[in-house]
Formats: sequence, structure tokens, C-alpha cells
Amino acid sequence: MGSTFLTGSYQERSEKKGMGTMKVLHIWNTAGVASTLALYQNKLLKWDTWVITRSDADKFGHTIFGETCRCSPAEFIVKAIKMARQYDVIHVHSLDRLIKTLKILYKDKIVILHYHGSDIRGLWEHKADIISRADVVVVSTPDLFDEGKQYGVYYLPNPVNLDLFRPMEHLRSRHQSAIYIYDPSSWALRDVDYAREIANNMKLKLYIHDRNKRPIPYRYMPYVFNKFWYLIDKLSIYSLSLTALEALACNVKVVKRERIVEELPREHTPIEVLHTLLRIMIKIM
Repeated sequence: MGSTFLTGSYQERSEKKGMGTMKVLHIWNTAGVASTLALYQNKLLKWDTWVITRSDADKFGHTIFGETCRCSPAEFIVKAIKMARQYDVIHVHSLDRLIKTLKILYKDKIVILHYHGSDIRGLWEHKADIISRADVVVVSTPDLFDEGKQYGVYYLPNPVNLDLFRPMEHLRSRHQSAIYIYDPSSWALRDVDYAREIANNMKLKLYIHDRNKRPIPYRYMPYVFNKFWYLIDKLSIYSLSLTALEALACNVKVVKRERIVEELPREHTPIEVLHTLLRIMIKIM
């Protein structure tokens, strides 16, 4: 594969399945997951990868690997379909209305449909036909996996960009402090009273960041996290949010409901996520 990343049975099985230097196009970039996957597929596997999304859908600048297109939704769909012709694997994030067309036009290509949260939560029955057309469907959180088991989905943990999110201890405040990311437009990020209660109980100085009023570019989030000792994660979802995982990569502790998480779970490191994705791809090839 042109890389020492795969060893033993993974290397042999992937070569038998024809997985040499693959070309992968990621369409859309929900929470920057596509950019992180594509970056490490290129870096560790030496695959030819790219990401495309619309500029209007990337207000925080998540697309640090790939491109953002200044175009209408219709123009973007046409661009994505045309670009897909050049790739072996088409990895579609959230934008599931593309699946039917892609499978009609490119029967021999692998089409992966990747759901991340509200794009599928509680909508399984409504989207059953779309799900059935993809070669494989992966989901980003354990609760989505539990919901979608009957549809044959796979769990692919969110990867964290460890080149971007890393400890910078010199930025850390001398006082025990916590940050809570607030978004009044999101039902999942309105738990301000919960955050205040946690901070009060732990005697932490709390900073509530309203990401709508003061959006912070994605590239600068590591510098923000590293100023704090704790991040208080959203209450509404049981699993750790991607924001929480990125904070953990900066050695910032995360308060999640009744527990404190101190280390990034290994399953969310790029190398482990790629191993998981490769196991899934080998199964369907």
C-alpha cells in the first residue's frame, strides 16, 4: 500500500481485496470529520484523498484539508457527482440525497454513507430506502449504532486531528477553570444551568462561550481549550461529543454527566479509526 501503517493480516487481506493506493472523495464535511479522515488516509495510508463542501456550510472553517466551494446547493451537487467519477471510494457525510444518483451512475464504486447525529437520529424508518442503497453505512456515536443495528450499520468512532489538537500547558490558567460551549440555536447546547451547577459544585470558574455571537475559527480551538482545566460537555447526548474529544487531546479534562474523563479514548485516535474503517471496507469488498 506504499505505507507501513498496515501490518500482517490487514496488509495481506487489503492487497487481496485490491485495496492498493485508493482514491477517496469525501463529500460534505460535518464537524470537520471528513477533513480529519482524509488527512490521515493520505498521511498514514498514502491514499489519494480529497474533501469538498460548500463555503456556506463551513462557517467555523472545519475544512483544513480539502476545499470549500462558493456555489449554490444545486451547483455543488453537480460538482460532487462529476468529481466522483475520478475516485474509487465515495464517502458521503450526511448529504444522503446523493446516494441514489451515485449508485446509478457509478455501480462499481464503493459508496459509503456516514451519519453524524441529527442527520439520522430518529429518522431511520424515514430514510430506510436511502440507507439500503449505500454499500455501507457508518455512524459516529454508540447511540446511533444502537438505533441503527437493524439496518446493518457500523460504528466508526469520530477521529481527532492530533496534529491540530495537542497539549499546550504554558497557556493553562493558574486558576481552576472550565469552559462550556453554548449555542442558543442548538437544542443540544442549551444546558447552561447544568454547566453552572457543575462548575459551582466543583468550585470552578466558568466561562460560557456563545459560539454564535463569537465564532472561533476551528484552527484556533486548541488554543482556547488549552487555557482551561476542564470542558463541561453537553448533557443531552450520552456519548462524548467531538468537541469533548478534541479537548481531551489537549489534556483538558471533560466533565460528562456524573463522571470526569481525563484521557482521550484510544478508539478515537486516527490510527485506530482508520483500522476500524479498513476492517469495514474489507468486509464489503
